[in-house]
Amino acid sequence: MAPHQGTGVRSLYPLGYSLSMPPQPDLASVGDTNGFDSGEPMVNERSVRASAGLLFLLEMGIRLGLDHRFSPSMILGALATRSQRPEWVSLEPKKWAWGLGFALALSTCLAVGWGNLEASVMMIACSVCLSLLFAESALGICVGCYLFTLVRRTKPSRCAGDTCDYTPPSRRSLFSRNATAQHHH
Repeated sequence: MAPHQGTGVRSLYPLGYSLSMPPQPDLASVGDTNGFDSGEPMVNERSVRASAGLLFLLEMGIRLGLDHRFSPSMILGALATRSQRPEWVSLEPKKWAWGLGFALALSTCLAVGWGNLEASVMMIACSVCLSLLFAESALGICVGCYLFTLVRRTKPSRCAGDTCDYTPPSRRSLFSRNATAQHHH
């Protein structure tokens, strides 16, 4: 990576990037320059966050606007799980959940970019997104799908983990000896 002109700082931008920019400081060095003379590589944190948000928006835009089959992460997910039996679920609740994620990401990006959103509020919005992604990927809980059933007041025909038709045991029976013994036989 090439050093910024006159600063001695290496940038994580591609080599041609700084050469194509005007001789003024590029986006990585605008504003407070404390620490820019340390010689360590630097990257513009705002552009990193913006690119992550835009990548998420692009992904959700493809899923909602075109077709989920063209989504890069859906293609990679299908390749990663191709040796497993598919678990087919209704698409409408998933699309509704993706729409909620898209709206949350878009509103956060707009609020950060044009609304000068406080960092703490942005972190809360990002934490909500990450928590929902974790619930879906690690626990198999689609919060958006659950909200879909509350708003629509109808159950989808096929739900992940058969949650549309499954009635869980009561908490008391869940931890009793009889319930545990029945599950081990």
